[in-house]
Amino acid sequence: MTCTSLSHRGIVLFAHGSRDPQWRLPIEAVAAQIRARQPNTAVCCAYLEICTPSLPDAASLLIAEGASEIRVFPLFLGVGKHAREDLPLLLESIRVEHPGVVVELLPTAGEHEQLTALMAEIALS
Repeated sequence: MTCTSLSHRGIVLFAHGSRDPQWRLPIEAVAAQIRARQPNTAVCCAYLEICTPSLPDAASLLIAEGASEIRVFPLFLGVGKHAREDLPLLLESIRVEHPGVVVELLPTAGEHEQLTALMAEIALS
């Protein structure tokens, strides 16, 4: 599992999942960037299906290591069914299981203007 925890705040990078092990590399690269920029920030990758850990399992790992706040960053380009329907149910299950933990849902990656601008810049270069 790709988790490290050193602080009271945990970040979960949440992605869809795939059978292809190389598919995970960009998600894990984002986690590595977070660790490089803020070594004391707890970060864990989690997946909706096929890959492990699941979102509830990743949150439980970070909480067991001392996180009292969890920020979930969905690495989806759009707000589809998974972000609109599946993710809120998963977050609710974490909140019920860990009532003393603050769970914050960030907007999906594609909702950030910085990311869409970067993708346009890459396409144009």
